[in-house]
Amino acid sequence: MFISLEGIDGSGKTTQAKRLAEALGEGTPLVREPGGTVAGERIRELLKDPELQLDPLAELLLFCAARAQLVDEVIRPRREAGEDVVCDRFSDSSVAYQGFARGLGVERVEHLCDLATGGLWPDLTLLLRLHPEVAAERIAAEGRAADRFEGEGMELQRLVAEGYEEIASRHPRRIRVIDASADPDSVHAAVLADVGGVRA
Repeated sequence: MFISLEGIDGSGKTTQAKRLAEALGEGTPLVREPGGTVAGERIRELLKDPELQLDPLAELLLFCAARAQLVDEVIRPRREAGEDVVCDRFSDSSVAYQGFARGLGVERVEHLCDLATGGLWPDLTLLLRLHPEVAAERIAAEGRAADRFEGEGMELQRLVAEGYEEIASRHPRRIRVIDASADPDSVHAAVLADVGGVRA
């Protein structure tokens, strides 16, 4: 099963993706977006650079390039081998950030992501829902430096959160929404419950 975790910055995706991969068993691939390949990690450095300004379409195409490489090198071969794959973000992130928040259009970005991945979408997407103000407090408490997206402030995160809600309403069979305001153990339990429900 190919499972992606989505949510605004600070929603706990990375933590929950790691815990899920561990729960699914030793050897379960955990990849991140952008990244997961040599080319993808180089593109990630570019996209996260807070000093860089990018046109929204250029930004989207960079994400799609990294995603295409990740699908070709990691996700598709592992799925064809019958293995589980856990991904920290996937195409829904582009739809929420570039399609909705940046104004490129939800359907247009879905189409471009579909093209980049050869039609591959997760079997299950877990959307960690968290209020942007709470997410910002978490990021501040961690004391980590803001990347290019986090540095754009609260308005971007509000728009992205709205974008995710639209995506969830468009794809209710694939996307399960989880309350990410609970403690990490409770969120992890909810993640496992949703994964188990799909497997059943």
